[in-house]
Amino acid sequence: MSCSFLFPSNTSLLTTTKSINSPTSFPPHLLSNSSRYITFNKRDFELPISVTSPSVAYPQPPFNVKYLESEFGSHGVSFAELGQSSYVVRMLLENGSAASILMPSGLITSYKPKMWHGSSIEVLHTSVSERGTMYGDGGGGPVIQGGVSLALNFVGENGFSWSPVSWVLTDVKGNSQDSIQVEMISRDIGNMVEVKYSITLKDDTLSSEVSVSNSRSSQLELRGSILSHLTLSSPDATYAIGLEGSNYVNKLPTISDFFIMPPNMAKNKKTSQSWPLSSLKEWFGAKSDDTEINEQTEGEEKDNYKHLSGKMSRIYTCAPRNFTIIDRGKRNSVIVGRRGFGELYMYSPGSSHELYGKYAYLCVGQSALLKPITLDPEQSWIGEQRLHNPNL
Repeated sequence: MSCSFLFPSNTSLLTTTKSINSPTSFPPHLLSNSSRYITFNKRDFELPISVTSPSVAYPQPPFNVKYLESEFGSHGVSFAELGQSSYVVRMLLENGSAASILMPSGLITSYKPKMWHGSSIEVLHTSVSERGTMYGDGGGGPVIQGGVSLALNFVGENGFSWSPVSWVLTDVKGNSQDSIQVEMISRDIGNMVEVKYSITLKDDTLSSEVSVSNSRSSQLELRGSILSHLTLSSPDATYAIGLEGSNYVNKLPTISDFFIMPPNMAKNKKTSQSWPLSSLKEWFGAKSDDTEINEQTEGEEKDNYKHLSGKMSRIYTCAPRNFTIIDRGKRNSVIVGRRGFGELYMYSPGSSHELYGKYAYLCVGQSALLKPITLDPEQSWIGEQRLHNPNL
């Protein structure tokens, strides 16, 4: 299937920029990223949110929730401290739709849109596990994973490689009547790369927009995705609508820090991981699914009402910009949309796990995994994911 009519080239979203050289109120030490995890010391989660994120400690500057409240609070936005090195940004609209963001990781841990019947429903799937159980080192604090996260990696000449993993809150816009937007930034100042991340909550939509600026004198390549874990009753009750005719490649997952790892994935030697798989034995307790993923198999989607009951890890290289996920068990649906990214990643752990359990989810990524996005010197690029609630 030809997809030239579905996707403009990446260059259509590239613009010239010099934003990283503009004056800023953030000193370099506030924008450094030297660690890939967060450690929480609180063991009791009393906040009414679904939190998530991996663990090990950001050297993030001390934050003050009272200052954040005075600077950015009101109009539907509030802040809550979580442990000694993190906090939660809560967004709440007057119609009842709500979302929560864990900082400084930028992980969206909860999205609860208002439904037609008057109440709200959780769309995102998250998991909290003890770090000692997962990593086998007895370390303290829970590992929080799932939700909506960024998994981006930038590569340039002279061996340059960088991934934004820690974010600084820069602004909050809007109001509780119409929409709320939370803006944050991450920079590698020495190598002149800047990433802005904006999360916008509307009555019926949650969007995640990434804006990348390359102020280097050479090209920059971006690989990665906006990765979303959607909660399900079971993959056996779940269908993807609108993918018929889309080209795809079966590919084993390249797991990010926030990816919820299903049982037996540790046995897959080809899968890239962010932690030692040999230490995860106690974590795998669910019934196994023996279905194997035939990597690099190419094909075309034949079913417009695709049943997601089987294990799958697939990159759609040509797919509609919007498609629908329906969960018959929860009687819920979500329209997933994208902009800027040319690929759609989809992972299902299969339906052999417990109903409404830890592995009852679908992972969807708006991605550039097979074909990187190239930014020329002084150019910028924008990519976006939208989770739309058609049930209002």
